[in-house]
Amino acid sequence: MSMFILGCGYLGQRVAAQYLQTGVPITGSVRSRISMERLQQRGIVPLMLDLDRHPLPQLPLAGSSLFYFIPPATGGSNDPRSAGIVEAFRRQGSPRRLVYLSTTGVYGNCAGEWVDEQRIPAPAVPRALRRWDAEQTLRAWSRESGGELVILRVAGFYGAGKLPLERLRKRLPMVREEEAPFSNRIHVNDLVTVCQAAMERGRAGEVYNVSDGHPTTMTDYFDRVADVAGLARPPKISLHQARQNLSPGMLSYMQESRRLLNRKMLDELDVSLQFPDLATGLPACFDDA
Repeated sequence: MSMFILGCGYLGQRVAAQYLQTGVPITGSVRSRISMERLQQRGIVPLMLDLDRHPLPQLPLAGSSLFYFIPPATGGSNDPRSAGIVEAFRRQGSPRRLVYLSTTGVYGNCAGEWVDEQRIPAPAVPRALRRWDAEQTLRAWSRESGGELVILRVAGFYGAGKLPLERLRKRLPMVREEEAPFSNRIHVNDLVTVCQAAMERGRAGEVYNVSDGHPTTMTDYFDRVADVAGLARPPKISLHQARQNLSPGMLSYMQESRRLLNRKMLDELDVSLQFPDLATGLPACFDDA
């Protein structure tokens, strides 16, 4: 059975490496020649693909197992990329199973409440609206084609090479702890495990929250990263001051607060997390560096 990763970057290359270790060949899509060479060096069959260019080329995805890790393009509240790939499925043949990497942002602001998969999505910011649109596009494809779809609503993931170290070095401020929203995370190694489990054991049509189950505030996260990295903790400002000092992207995250329940992921996908909290996960980022 053919295995594909659409969007074979930071996460995709780690997922591919796990399959390659067990002798499963895997093809990954990227957008540049340099990235193609990087995949070749790692034993991944490269595929040049730009979902923003139409019509899409012939894609050997019929009957495959497909990870869809490509994010929506920026701008607007819809996701033309997922619509384009579904149109390609209709013309060229559909994958047998598709695991889609969505975001917990589709739940919107939950005022710090605990959130499971039964929570009705209420996306508010454009980045979450685009992911929600992609989820609906892929659900429609699954109903129409019979292809199996598993949706992972993933918290922010971190790992070696994916920490806010540059932001800390620049001494950019963060909101005071008492005003900071709850946020959720998962170590990239555990996310790789969950992705594989979703492909192998996820129930078709289901949604799984993906997080380590131990949310903290965003400020606590930045402070902990600074401590482990040996950097100064960021200066603290009020939420009112943040509206004048933080980037629009960071502000959009500061306006939403939720705590994710991950019991369904643990039970149905039968995964054990290697790094169930920041205390275990952050030091490992520097061990792997």
